[in-house]
Amino acid sequence: MAGKQTRLAIETRGAGLYEFTDAVARFVREAAVEAGLLTLFVRHTSCSLLIQENADPDVRRDLAAFFARLVPPADDPAMAYLTHRAEGPDDMPAHIKAAVLPVSLSIPVSGGRLVLGTWQGIYLFEHRTSPHRREVVLHLA
Repeated sequence: MAGKQTRLAIETRGAGLYEFTDAVARFVREAAVEAGLLTLFVRHTSCSLLIQENADPDVRRDLAAFFARLVPPADDPAMAYLTHRAEGPDDMPAHIKAAVLPVSLSIPVSGGRLVLGTWQGIYLFEHRTSPHRREVVLHLA
């Protein structure tokens, strides 16, 4: 079975979490696959994918704040050891965050729908401070 595949473009406005659950659910619905496994993969090295709570926006803010403290910008004295600064002080920290967070996700499909929990949403976690156009590949088999 070859499966169904598409690519989603996600426009970001800078660092933060961007929910795109509805677009993924629409793809699964239109694919008309009763049961299977959906794989999502982001084609970039400075952002990540997460499944996270989508009910309370404070969760997104707290996650962004936590990772900003965990991996501060390269111009922070704690990050003086970094050498890769080609695109500014958020460049290497974005790569570090993408190295410790997932860049792919697997979600079961049953009854033609994503098997997500009640409060779970699918997010692109942008680690760069500038806006970007990110591409996520969806493959349903």
